[in-house]
Formats: sequence, C-alpha cells, structure tokens
Amino acid sequence: MAKSVVKHIGVLTGGGDAPGLNAVIRSIVKTAIREYQITVTGFENGFGGVIKNQARELTEQDVAGILPRGGTILGTTNRDNPFHYPVVKGNEKTFADVSDRVFENISIHGIEALIVIGGDGSLAIGKELYDLGLNVVGVPKTIDNDLSATDQTFGFDTALTTATEAIDKLHTTAESHHRVMVLEVMGRYAGWIALESGLAGGADVILIPEIPYNMDVVVQKINERTREKKKFSIIVVAEGAKPQGGEMVVNKHVEDSFDPIRLGGIGNVVAQAVEAATGKESRVTVLGHLQRGGSPTAYDRILSTRYGTEAVNLVAKGLFGNMVCLKGQHIKHVPLDQAVGELHKVPVDGELVRVARHLGICLGD
Repeated sequence: MAKSVVKHIGVLTGGGDAPGLNAVIRSIVKTAIREYQITVTGFENGFGGVIKNQARELTEQDVAGILPRGGTILGTTNRDNPFHYPVVKGNEKTFADVSDRVFENISIHGIEALIVIGGDGSLAIGKELYDLGLNVVGVPKTIDNDLSATDQTFGFDTALTTATEAIDKLHTTAESHHRVMVLEVMGRYAGWIALESGLAGGADVILIPEIPYNMDVVVQKINERTREKKKFSIIVVAEGAKPQGGEMVVNKHVEDSFDPIRLGGIGNVVAQAVEAATGKESRVTVLGHLQRGGSPTAYDRILSTRYGTEAVNLVAKGLFGNMVCLKGQHIKHVPLDQAVGELHKVPVDGELVRVARHLGICLGD
C-alpha cells in the first residue's frame, strides 16, 4: 500500500458522454482502494450532483463489469454550472453563483479532493473551483479530441471507429444507387472526426470547421468524378463546417448549458446544394449520438484506465490543480489553466490535411 495525503476523494463525470467514462471511473475506484485505501464518493449527473448533494460511495463491487460498457454509471449533463446556475424567482428565471453549495456538500461528506472527468466546459469549472481553494484534478474527455493540452482524449478513437464504419456502409448503398452520400459527424470547432474518418473510409470530400468551404469547389469535385465514370461520391462534413464568409448552421440554443450552441443541419445544406448543382440524387445521414454510444474500443479502454490511475496518483501526492494528459506514449500532467481555453484544432497545413490533398480529396477550398 502506498501513502496518500488524502483519505477520501469525490469523482464526477460532466459534459457530453463518451465511450470510456466507465473505464475511468473503474480505474479511479480500484486504484484508490487497492493502492491507497482511499474512500471514493461518486457524484451523480455532473456538477448538478454536487450542488444537489446527490452522492454515493463507490466500491469495487460497484465498478465490477463496467470496463466494456459505454456511458457512465454516474450519469452526466452539460448543464448545472455552479457559477451560472438557473434559479427561479417568482415567474422569472435568472442565474446565480451557487458555488458555495459545492464546498458545503463536499465538506459534508468529508471529501478532501475532487476528480473532474470532462471536456473544456467541465474542466474550466474545475479550474474555477480550484482557484477558490478546492483540491481538483482533471481528466480530459471529449469525442471531438479538441483539448490542446493532451495529444488525445479518450472517447475519440471509439467515435472515429463508429464514423468510419458508417462510411463503409454508405459506400455500398451509394454505389448501388449512384448517389452522393453526405455523412454529418460531430465536431463543433475541430474537425478531427470528419478528417480522420474521411481518410480511413475513403471519402471524396471532407469539410471541416478549420477550412471554410466554397460550394463551387465541392460541386466541381463531384462533376469531376462523374466525368471519370465514377457513379457515386461520399462527402463527410463536420457539424461545425461553414462556407467561406458564412456561419455554422445552428439548430438551437440551450441557455443554461456549458456551451449554449447546438449545431445541426449542415449535412442537409450541403446535400441540397450538391443535388441542385449536379442533378445527382443526394442523401444525408446524420450520425449524431451514435458517435457517443456503444462499447469503447480497446485503445479507449486502455487510455481511460491509464488516465484514471494517474488521476488518483496525482491526488495521493497532493498535486492538485492539474489535468492528466497524454504526451506521445506517456501519461503526464499539466496545470488546469493550461488545459482549458485553447482548443486543439486541425492544423490546416498539418500532415493529415496534406495527405488528404495528395490523395485528391476535396477539402472545399
């Protein structure tokens, strides 16, 4: 048994769910109990569970068998920011700082440190709480792979695999009906899923947020394939892709969310424009939350497990205010203030973009 500076930790999962969350929770619980004899309390439904004091102790029995399961046994939400929490006064809805409840409820349980598993929004809240004196350690989670302080987030590999499998399936029906198939994938501000799945799946056009597209260029690519006697085309588009001089397609706004913008619909916009310009029948598949679901890949299970163990190691050593991260092949840690605020976007002159261009893939520009 190794020594720890704390004897009781809390853990929560915040933001959108991602394959591998349960693997992280399992790793945290097993490492804390077996290596350090630390008690673990799980807060349900993200920061909302801390604010409302919805908590339960997690034992090894609670995490038995959850390694291959998608989702999170604790539940999650991308709402309930304790610094901007919805409060109803009379007939009016307003927002208030209720961060004092976080400290109060954590104190009630005798918790000495909190592990926050989440993306940019959740980790930003964790940093604010750390600045106010709470012992916080972060674990990076997002299927978009858009956190700049880590080489890869868990959940991305599984989402990428799901998107690639979808492209594989679309190839056969596109070829059979001589259609243009448009696949809309997640990626609000970073196009990693679209770019890598498009490369892996043999897409003809890939549209990502980092490279605003010109529809005339896309149409030219489809017409070029027709002249080459290629009877179908595959277009992969990230939900945050936008035309040159234009804006992202916003589906709706959610006022009390970490990120209030909900994107959706760019696939239909692209498909309609292609069909109108080329006369080729076009169909849209919006992959949506299928990318968040299902059993994590072996890579994500291992990465999640490594993250969870290292998070507990940081807590045990008193290295608070840090986020675990992957650098090359090694698990490291970085200060939370370096982990949030700057997105990890696709470099427009990076290797993957160059490879796509060399293969003749149209990127819309």
